[in-house]
Amino acid sequence: MAPITSQDSRPQEATNPRPLGPGSKEEQAEFPSPTPAPSRPKFRRWGCGALTPPSLCTGTCSPRSLRMVRAKNWTLKKHFHGHPTDSDFELKTVELPPLNNGEVLLEALFLSVDPYMRLGSKRLKEGDTMMGQQVARVVESKNPAWPVGTLVLAHSGWASHSISNGQQLEKLLTEWPDTLPLSLALGTVGMPGITAYFGLLEICGAKSGDTVLVNAAAGAVGAVVGQIAKIKGCRVVGAAGSEEKVDYLKKIGFDFAFNYKTVKSLEETLKKAAPDGYDCYFDNVGGEFSNTVIRQMKKFGRVAICGAISMYNSTGQLPPGPSPESVIYQEIRMEGFIFNRWKGEVRQKALKELLTWVLEGKIQYREFVIEGFENMPAAFMRMLKGENVGKAVVKV
Repeated sequence: MAPITSQDSRPQEATNPRPLGPGSKEEQAEFPSPTPAPSRPKFRRWGCGALTPPSLCTGTCSPRSLRMVRAKNWTLKKHFHGHPTDSDFELKTVELPPLNNGEVLLEALFLSVDPYMRLGSKRLKEGDTMMGQQVARVVESKNPAWPVGTLVLAHSGWASHSISNGQQLEKLLTEWPDTLPLSLALGTVGMPGITAYFGLLEICGAKSGDTVLVNAAAGAVGAVVGQIAKIKGCRVVGAAGSEEKVDYLKKIGFDFAFNYKTVKSLEETLKKAAPDGYDCYFDNVGGEFSNTVIRQMKKFGRVAICGAISMYNSTGQLPPGPSPESVIYQEIRMEGFIFNRWKGEVRQKALKELLTWVLEGKIQYREFVIEGFENMPAAFMRMLKGENVGKAVVKV
């Protein structure tokens, strides 16, 4: 079992609450400061002229196109009812066609699992590849804008290999140092980090002196929200679902953290944490938790509705919404949002600022890395149950 690594390099035993299958490996690592990047796949140039890992070349490819590339895809076998189960997924192998002009062949290095996939899967048809983002490498190209070897972010879903026309690809920051793992582009310096950054600073408008409440605070988004809030001079309260997570929140600078599963009264705990109420509420949970929080918002309080994970797997009647009386008389602004609202230069500026904060040690990050493409469903189900701390990624 892989150790937890920390700044002083003293190994500790990692927990393993859910076995992931014969021969599989998992790693939960905490990175207070930059650590060496994982080893990268070795490439060689074949007689056909293609620069590619041996697993992708059949020896019969032409100088312009690789043939017989077989991709593994995790598909949605049937729509989820309640918590996802193994039987809801199906692993398929498909043969990819030769590239057309303007296309590139991608090989996945890291794949992300995120709560939004549970909600977004409702828009998929049964048999579709599960949605998701990945860090991938261009291993064949007929598009000069994306040469072989380029590292990209791709929305290729749960696929080991895929073909792209390049329009939906995003290059990693040119400033990306070798000391940071590439998987961080799916976490703190990626979609979760962007979600935290704009949700807190633009939707909530957090400023120095504000009291900020974050739930699911030890998750990939919540932990970054809390640390950015501290950078901006806020007082930060975080709720999480285990004592381990509460300890983690205190370690990364939260002013008050509590286990919502064990407190006798959520209402009283929130009052104790912030007797004068909350200026900003970053909501990842929804449901009864949010109903309780709304009553403790200050006048002109702001709420960023990022997610409602407490209700994603619900099969019964949903809890009633926030009290209209509280929303009206407290003049609370509530706004839902999706991270891809922010594009272009403003997005790149945010990513560079997140990267700088990580390199300066102002934002610490924690990843839960599971090895093996075959373990995508297990990693997804485990994340939905809150069994990991920090961002969950799968290393292919």
